[in-house]
Amino acid sequence: MHTDRDTLFANLWDNYCQVTPSAQRIHKLLDNSQGQAIVNDHIALRTFNLDKLNLDKLAAHFLALGYQQGGEYDFEAKKLYARHYEHPDPTAPKVFISELLVERCSESLQSVVHDLVEAVDPAVVAEDNFLYSGRHWDLDYGTYQTLLEESEYAAWLAAWGYRANHFTVSVNQLSQFTTLAEVNQRLKDEGFRLNTSGGEIKGSPEELLEQSSTMADRAEVQFTDRTASIPSCFYEFALRYPKADGQLYSGFVAASADKIFESTDSKA
Repeated sequence: MHTDRDTLFANLWDNYCQVTPSAQRIHKLLDNSQGQAIVNDHIALRTFNLDKLNLDKLAAHFLALGYQQGGEYDFEAKKLYARHYEHPDPTAPKVFISELLVERCSESLQSVVHDLVEAVDPAVVAEDNFLYSGRHWDLDYGTYQTLLEESEYAAWLAAWGYRANHFTVSVNQLSQFTTLAEVNQRLKDEGFRLNTSGGEIKGSPEELLEQSSTMADRAEVQFTDRTASIPSCFYEFALRYPKADGQLYSGFVAASADKIFESTDSKA
């Protein structure tokens, strides 16, 4: 398990940028001339709820670094369950981990996922680099397409394995922008495609959180029988509002997160 939070997030970021080249372009776009670093609000990770690789196994890496469990979230239609984790140090990025409830899916999908997970050595799950270690199984393009017909989430996870699904710019910490709409407009002006599912801005000041995101980049994946360009990862933007006690809201809004998942939709 990691002992150094900064090293873990730096490795996650480097791994993410390899298949998400737009992230660094967006960084340059939103950074100011004083070189103030972009602050990462949170990352998101995806997994299957099978014992060997379930949400708790991923969370253990963060609990070992002093993180604590926050809220729980259910996504009925997408057959997902999620939790977020936060650190007592408010400057630490939050972590949103979701898992596919495999038993709620079709028998054919269950069979495929069980075969994929069977290929994983249980020992690797606790290793320092597991959260950015990619895919641990063979996958042919036809199986990817079959998964895609039923669950975009399952197909993405089967193709990409373990890596940050997205990083998130904290809009609160940007010096040039005060609203999420301004950030979105700047991105659109530069030709970036935004996720419009449920509106460009998901959430509201009343819910204490507004979010938007780009549509995922596309990157080459080596399947066993061919190489194909498929949706990789995306960049999210979050603006948090203060609660009654003046502290910024640190949770997530399930209805908004539901739409954010669609940023990796291959049909979009």
